[in-house]
Amino acid sequence: MLKKSSFLVLILFVFVGCDFNSPTNFTEKAMNDSFFDVNNKSIELKEILNNHKEQKILINVWASWCRDCVVGFPNLKEFQKNNPAVKYVFLSTNRSVFSWKKAIKKYDIKGEHYYMKNGLNSDFGDFLNSNWIPRYLVVNENGTIDLFKAKKITDKRIVEALKK
Repeated sequence: MLKKSSFLVLILFVFVGCDFNSPTNFTEKAMNDSFFDVNNKSIELKEILNNHKEQKILINVWASWCRDCVVGFPNLKEFQKNNPAVKYVFLSTNRSVFSWKKAIKKYDIKGEHYYMKNGLNSDFGDFLNSNWIPRYLVVNENGTIDLFKAKKITDKRIVEALKK
């Protein structure tokens, strides 16, 4: 049984040893990771971001099987109405291309859509360092990440990051 002082030292070690900083730039591996667009054309993350240079981008990592993702779509649509200048990029972790494309139509999701071939088991997934979706990131006009992690579109930090 651990003594109280030993337990406190252990807790302190865990917290001091953890890096709670959020990255502001994508890693080279993440930038070179490949996705598929809705026409089954392969595209790297750096190309997706480059297509929106000098624009604010909201990235949504999602899947049709994710209950939290689907439940959040009405709020997302309202968010899009209130923020029309933002470019919306959806990265799907669906298990099949068929279910991904079916969900885009079913939920009438507006924006650019890309399929993550290997889901979160990819270089981009490693960069996210998460096993939870939905996941929102805000990328500014310079390609810098202003918000690395939000789980709901209603997170006030998303709007704050877009206002920067």
